[in-house]
Amino acid sequence: MTATEEVNERQARQVAEQAREAQWRQPSFGKELFLGRLRLDLVHPYPRGPVEATERGEAFLSRLREFCESHIDTTVIERDAQIPDKVIQGLKELGAFGMKIGTEYDGLGLSQVYYNKALTLVGSVHPALGALLSAHQSIGVPQPVAMFGTAEQKRTWLPRCTRQISAFLLTEPDVGSDPARLHATATPDGDDYVLNGVKLWTTNGVIADLVVVMAQVPASEGHRGGITAFVIEADTPGIVVTNRNAFMGLRGIENGLTKLTDVRVPAANRIGREGDGLRIALSTLNVGRLSLPAVCTGTAKWCLKIAREWSTERVQWGRPIGEHDAVAGKVAFIAATAYGIESMVELAGELADAGRTDIRIEAALAKLYGSEMAWLIADELVQIRGGRGFETAESLAARGERGVPAEQILRDMRINRIFEGSTEIMHLMLAREAVDAHLSVAGDIIDPEADLKHKAKAAAQAGKFYARWLPTLVTGKGQLPTSFTEFGPLAEHLRYVERASRKLARSTFYAMSRWQGKLEHKQRFLGRIVDIGAELFAMTAACVRAQRDESDPATAAAAVDLADAFCRQARVRAERLFGELWDNSDDSDRALTRGVLAGRYTWLEDGIIDPSIEGPWIAQEGGDVTDDVHRVIR
Repeated sequence: MTATEEVNERQARQVAEQAREAQWRQPSFGKELFLGRLRLDLVHPYPRGPVEATERGEAFLSRLREFCESHIDTTVIERDAQIPDKVIQGLKELGAFGMKIGTEYDGLGLSQVYYNKALTLVGSVHPALGALLSAHQSIGVPQPVAMFGTAEQKRTWLPRCTRQISAFLLTEPDVGSDPARLHATATPDGDDYVLNGVKLWTTNGVIADLVVVMAQVPASEGHRGGITAFVIEADTPGIVVTNRNAFMGLRGIENGLTKLTDVRVPAANRIGREGDGLRIALSTLNVGRLSLPAVCTGTAKWCLKIAREWSTERVQWGRPIGEHDAVAGKVAFIAATAYGIESMVELAGELADAGRTDIRIEAALAKLYGSEMAWLIADELVQIRGGRGFETAESLAARGERGVPAEQILRDMRINRIFEGSTEIMHLMLAREAVDAHLSVAGDIIDPEADLKHKAKAAAQAGKFYARWLPTLVTGKGQLPTSFTEFGPLAEHLRYVERASRKLARSTFYAMSRWQGKLEHKQRFLGRIVDIGAELFAMTAACVRAQRDESDPATAAAAVDLADAFCRQARVRAERLFGELWDNSDDSDRALTRGVLAGRYTWLEDGIIDPSIEGPWIAQEGGDVTDDVHRVIR
């Protein structure tokens, strides 16, 4: 199949399936959770990195904090929609672009935990700074080269990445979450490849020195073909940024539309084998996704600070507004959820550093949960601030009040539900992992193209699996009042997690039995399954973190209070989701949507004026090149 041929749904699914990591070579807390097993031994006692990693990380955080406080004016970023050159240069001199790069390649060699903490810090200053650094290190050149590059490629590219900026070019104008339809091509030509295509939403692409490009290599004699990854110099002839995109938030982000025309790339610049590109991208994101919830953590903590100060200072009807029940509930939600998000990110980071477990599910859950909950936190802060929450910081300061950028944070946070896998795609990806055990034993039973022989063999295998597995979902430690007593008042929450994980697994099994192959189309059902799992993982992370913090008398009691409040709120959400698994409006909603798309209700659109600018829904080519698109930073 060539890049220009139409791709049907089954072919697209096969491409995605071939790219995912099918094997579980290490234990996974998340995988076990969806199977109804609370493997607390995988996260407790709480994993801790070596002392030297902590000392190195704390020293860097101290330098980074001082730089942010003394050299960054966020009002300039908002006003100019650009991070000043001197700020980027200062971050380079600090080593911030090499945080995750090993010291043997001139990087700082920070642990994942401290890389996350650094992104939390800069994200609280301005989320565009977090996007700049994470797009470079989490999905840009450093991560795929470190994971899949040859020794020579690492020596060539990694030292440069400590002082230069990189970008990741995958998305295209007509290709978002369906990479099987990738149009960009890389045609072999002797010892080179010639690349052609258009890439959209290239974060850092406007100012990048190096880029990772995903392109289709046509299959031919001597060439395996398929989606392939290349590292390319951004100033290579034929690479042109044709537009610097502007967004409702992240006004300092350098994001563009990049056109590649006959770009010649040496074969030595190919990462991995031909056809490995999508697998490399997904593997990179397994850990790289933690960068986004790390930035969300910074926002959540900042929102808590503002909510606390404003709810104490602002007086209405004779009392601070935080003492009124309606506002108190919002403050409690912000405080508890900030603790929950940070707990998930920190635990996933510690697990990544320890390297003893597969964290693909935990990292994805942290991304999904962190982006959704941080958006709700930002929205609640705007509500607490009232009219001042809707007013810009510049306007507040101009009339003599403290310039609190609450509305900016709301704008900045919205993209996180789309970045690096939209919430809907994350639901589907995580649901695929959640039902992996079922598909591995029952795949041919529900595959419409499997013959009777294969179906019979699959049925026998499934019978053996379920005969062993189903009885484990009936009773467990969660029903024993003496379980998890080492967690004190938090034990009841872990008992709930254990019981709820078994209930979740039973619900998944029932859905597989009821809908079989049609389950993949029950996307809202699968989304609820995943959201319940996210709540259970977050509760576990909060409990094990609070138990760890009991050794610090300064925060022990407060940590338990936060974890307890978070778990109580999470349990309410989880129970609501359990109820909605089977009592919902999904069928009637689908029927209504079919009517909408068929034009049955267009009369409802009468009486409006559409202010959209005329043009095609999707532009395949970039516009004219403007002289001021490229901003050179050397």
